[in-house]
Amino acid sequence: MILLNPGPVNVSDRVRQALQRPDICHRESECAELIHGIRQKLLKAFVPGGESEYTAVLLTGSGTAAVEAAMLSSLPAGKRLLVINNGVYGERLSAMAGPQRLGIPDLKFDWQGRPDPEKLRLALRQHPEALAVALVHHETTTGLNNPVKELAEVIDSQNRTSLVDSVSGLAGEPLDIAGSKLYLVVGTAGKCIQGFPGASFVIIRKGFLDRLKSYPKRTIYLHLPHYYEEQERGSIPFTPAVQLYYAFDEALNELLEEGVANRIQRYKQAAALIRKRMTALGVKALLPPELQSNTITAYHLPTGLSYPVLHDRLKERGYVIYAGQGPLAEKIFRIANMGALTLKDFEGFLAAFQEVLESSAVRA
Repeated sequence: MILLNPGPVNVSDRVRQALQRPDICHRESECAELIHGIRQKLLKAFVPGGESEYTAVLLTGSGTAAVEAAMLSSLPAGKRLLVINNGVYGERLSAMAGPQRLGIPDLKFDWQGRPDPEKLRLALRQHPEALAVALVHHETTTGLNNPVKELAEVIDSQNRTSLVDSVSGLAGEPLDIAGSKLYLVVGTAGKCIQGFPGASFVIIRKGFLDRLKSYPKRTIYLHLPHYYEEQERGSIPFTPAVQLYYAFDEALNELLEEGVANRIQRYKQAAALIRKRMTALGVKALLPPELQSNTITAYHLPTGLSYPVLHDRLKERGYVIYAGQGPLAEKIFRIANMGALTLKDFEGFLAAFQEVLESSAVRA
């Protein structure tokens, strides 16, 4: 089955075979070496040249778990979080802050537009209690890339800290973590890194990590300083998904061999192919080209064709697409081009898509 959803993604045979490596105890040196290697490869891939300024903390859990860990660990007592919200995953950031009452009212923007850095500057001046700002890099709700660099410049100029959910961004979209002076960046194995879901991580500025150690411990399982201290000692606080880590390690080997910039370019070429053919078929994209990411494109549903019918007919042909979310659930469908897929895979999908349109007697 060809997965055209934004994670889990298709993985290579090489990554899949890594699951079959020998069983090991997570308290033995072999596991410590595996975790150390993954952490170093994450820095090499995503903070090249800035490895001395950052560290990576590895967790067992989905990307959402790592985002929540970053949020709950990053605020001192009495301070609050401002969430930039222009999609479902911005709303999820806000929902995470809710139970602990860590947030102030979200800075909301239209789901089909980018946040305005100057409105962020004004909000931070009006809310001195907001020490941290959380934002989504790639808002997969619509396939929109947010202007992380410009927003980070404002955050830094106001002496605040940044928390970036790049779960669907890292290895698919450019992100200058060190150059933008980002404090916490969250990622996962099961999207553009082309591993399996269940392993995630946070890349953290070392100087900021030292401050986290004095902040309130709001959670047991997701407290980042605990993970960092244990992993620095060659241990881990809780039982990890060892086999998933094997696969994650191999996926990072593949990423470093391909090169992050080359992977981004590969995804960009696949997206361009999909968009060109969809335009020729008369299927209208939700966003203008300048707002679109490299890895997901949202489209209006063709007239007279519901999402369930479109999904099921494509799945019969071996292709899985993705529904819209929230108020867009009945209006759009999404095509992701992440994962270990080839141009031949995308050509096959586009042929199947055209066949479904024609067999349904639909003209978009």
